[in-house]
Order: sequence, then C-alpha cells, then structure tokens
Amino acid sequence: MKAKLCFFIFLISNIVLSQGPSNLIASNNFSLKNNSKTSSSSIDANGFEFDLLDAGVNSKYSEIGSGFFRNKLIMVSSKKIGGLAKIDPNTNEAYKELFCLDISKNGSLSSPLLFSRILNTNDSEDQLTFSPDQKTIYYTRSSRENSLEYKLYKAILEEDSHGNWINEELLSINKEHVSIENPFMSPKGDKLYFSSNMPESIGGYDIYVSNVLADGSLSTPENLGSSINTASDEKYPSLSMDAKYLYFSSKGHNNIGGFDLFTSKILSSGYKAPRNMGNTINTPYDEVAYFLAAKNKGYVSSNRPNGKGGFDIYTATNDEIIQTIKGKVLDLETKIKLPNTLVILKDEEGNEISRQLTKEDATYNFNVIPFESYSITTQKDGFKEGDFKFIATRGYHTSYNKDLDLLTTKPVIAKVDDELRIVLENIYFDFNKWRVKEESFISLNKIIKVLKEHPEMNLVINAHTDNKGRDSYNLNLSKKRAASAVTYLINNGISKNRLQSKGYGETKPKIDCNNTCTDEDLQANRRVEFVILE
Repeated sequence: MKAKLCFFIFLISNIVLSQGPSNLIASNNFSLKNNSKTSSSSIDANGFEFDLLDAGVNSKYSEIGSGFFRNKLIMVSSKKIGGLAKIDPNTNEAYKELFCLDISKNGSLSSPLLFSRILNTNDSEDQLTFSPDQKTIYYTRSSRENSLEYKLYKAILEEDSHGNWINEELLSINKEHVSIENPFMSPKGDKLYFSSNMPESIGGYDIYVSNVLADGSLSTPENLGSSINTASDEKYPSLSMDAKYLYFSSKGHNNIGGFDLFTSKILSSGYKAPRNMGNTINTPYDEVAYFLAAKNKGYVSSNRPNGKGGFDIYTATNDEIIQTIKGKVLDLETKIKLPNTLVILKDEEGNEISRQLTKEDATYNFNVIPFESYSITTQKDGFKEGDFKFIATRGYHTSYNKDLDLLTTKPVIAKVDDELRIVLENIYFDFNKWRVKEESFISLNKIIKVLKEHPEMNLVINAHTDNKGRDSYNLNLSKKRAASAVTYLINNGISKNRLQSKGYGETKPKIDCNNTCTDEDLQANRRVEFVILE
C-alpha cells in the first residue's frame, strides 16, 4: 500500500500522542543557558520589527520547522507515539520523525500528521528540502549507533503517487564521521545549502553549498567562507524568496546569546557581512530554522522560556521598516533647483531599483532598506552624469536627506544645418510664458562665458515653438522668448550691440510631423538656438 502524503493513523485504543518531560531538548549542540556575548539592548531591533506568535502546534517535546511541501509546513519533532517509542540516549527524547501540518490563512498550524512512513524510520530523521517541482527530496537521517551524526539522502516522488518516495540514495558528498545537516534548496533548484562539521570547517559546523547537477547529484561542497562561518557553529541556512539574502543561525557573530538569526546579502562577489536580525526575534536563548512562507512571513523555532517544550515553533511576521532618502537636485555653483532631472536609485551592484524625474521643486524621494548600500545616478541635459553613494545606516523608521549637486558641461561651438552655433541644452520657459525659467539661467550663463571669452563674437538668438495653437500666437510668443533671452544676457554684462533676436513660431520645425507629432516631437520643436554671426 502506497504511503500517503501525510500518513497518520490515529487509533484511540492503542496509539496515543503521549506527553513527556518538559525540560528536554531534541537536538544536539543547542544552548538553554544565556551564553550571550552582547546584550539585547545593544543590538536592538537592527532594522527588523518581528511579531512572534505560538504556532499552535507545540508540545512538551521539541518542534522545529523544516520548510514547505505542497503548501504544508514540514516539522521535525520527537513527539513520542505510543508506548513502544525508543528513547534516544543523546537527547532523552524519542528519536525524531517528520510531520506535516496544514497552514491556515493567519499562519497557525493544524495538528501534526506523520509525513511519510517510507522516510520515517527507526532512526532519527531531521531536516529536509525539496526541488522546486517538489518531485525530489533531500533529507537527513542519523544512524541508531550515533544519533548525532546525520547523513544526506535523496529520493524521488513516484509519478502519480500520493507520497510514495522511491529510489532512496545516500549521496556521495557524505563522509565518515562527518554530519551533514539542515539542507535547503535554492528557489531555482540549482544550489543546495547545508551545514556540516567537515574536517576543513572553520569552526564546529560551517555552512556549505553544492551545485545541483542535472541528475540531482551534488557537486563538491564549497565552504561559504569566513564572512559567514566562524570558529563557532553556523547552522540552518535558508534563502529569501528572491534568493538575494541568506538567513542562518550562528553562535559566532555579534550575538545576543546562543544561536541567533543572521542575514547576509548575496552579492556577485560573495556574501556581505552578516547582520544580526535583532532583538525582536533573537533572545539570549537559541533561535533556529527561520523559513519564509511569504516575503515577510515565516516560521522560526526557539527554546526561549515560557514555551511548551524544548524547541517550539513560532509564526514570525516582520513589519517591514520603511525608510526614505530624499532631497533636491541642485546646480553645484549656483544652488539653483534642477527640475526635469532623471534620478535613478541602484543597489550596490549597480542594478536599477527605481527612477524618478524631478518636478518643479526639483525633489526626489526613494524608499530604502536599513543597512543597505546604494548609488544614486543623475542625468540631465547640460550637466555631467552624477554618481552619489549612500548607505542606510539606521535600523528604525527614518528619513535621510541628501541634496545632489550637479556639475555643468561646457557648451560646444559647432556647425549645425550650415550655421555656426553655440550648442547647448534647451532653454526652458513656463507654459505659454516668455520669461526664462530659473533653471535655464545656468545655460544662459554658459553663453555669457563664451561671449566674454570671445569679445569679437556676435549672436542671433532664434526661438521656435511647436505647432499647437494659432500660428500668429506662436509667432508672437517665440519673438518674446528670444527677446527675453537677449534681455538676460544684456542684464549680465553683454553689450546689446552684439545680440539680435528672432522668433519663428512654428514655421521651422526641427521635426516636420504636422498633425502626427508625439510629445517627444513637440518637445524637440520647442527650442532656442544661438547662431554665431560670421
């Protein structure tokens, strides 16, 4: 008879979930005492705001989460089933088995059912993980001779079965007297993370990763290195749902006590320095097995006081801390506000996160994540591309202020349409107005500089409009705009004898699009040209 996905026979007459001692622990190398290196107040929330609730499944024995299968949480527990359960002398609890639990909408869990009578044996079963299609399982099992040493296995879900795991295989990366624990499959199914006490480990247990090959076998394990692993133990790796962050438990980093949860951003160059996930989830006791069910919701196991047993499972909801970076885009020299500037927020590897075009007040505003590194780049005609570095250095709801000062580019003297011109960015006017906007003072100042450097040079300033509105109105508007630019130059020291102005309205479009003009065409036709009189 094939095993069911959650195989559990409940016969009141002869099988009972018995209650055992409340002070026992089912897993090796965990701490019940406060061996803290750092006080919880000094680490504080550290950029997280977790709300933890009893998951509603805990007993006097240890319960530790182990990931998800078909929308169910898989749990490792030493719940003693019936009076014939064998006691593990290393833990004084029954040998561990795998259970599955339905997840309600609020995250609470149903009563546990045995996961698989094929995978559950007379030895101790521990953590497991699944391929993305959930047809391959990687799981750990100890021997009866040494219940503290786990080996890594693989099995395949039989096609069209209800949980019949076949082709069980002891994987080749196992070594004698080496324990492989806490496997976790990456969301893409290309990497398997796990913890192990291999001889080359930096500490007791380190976190390793292997590539998953086409046949489901694993490549030679790679130690994640000293940025993640320490001389103490690191265990229980998992990944964010977008695979950008590694989560793990450690005794060796900046801890509140026991095993604390840490996160590290995964960069193309390696792993970023881990960050303690803060005192809203970590305690002076042990926090392990953090698995996400959604972006900010998941489960964690802890042996903190006031629980029901050794390790208990808690739902963990992170109320995301929202931070912003905002400021104005300004000309470096004059501090004039610069609307119509493209501002782009990038992560520390240069990947674009968001972009904005500044409006009349020249402000920008982006959401950022605590303790992340960013760059902000700017693009605007007439200005050099800006590149500004920024680190979100606070762990609480806050706003950072950073004005972006831009350097202007130099104007170019060049032949355009058989005319010698001073070529620079466009001059801006308010809609249907002829007064030069403040941001264009910077551009006109470039013209003044060229004219002062070339006292023999004379200019004619030609203004053009788009084809919206009446011809006569556009012609008059363009004449006023050209004259307004001349007036600015005269008021700033240029002789009126060197300047002329002409308005062409819509008679000389740069793009002759008639009634099919796009917004970009209209913008291109609205222009001011500085022609050098030879």
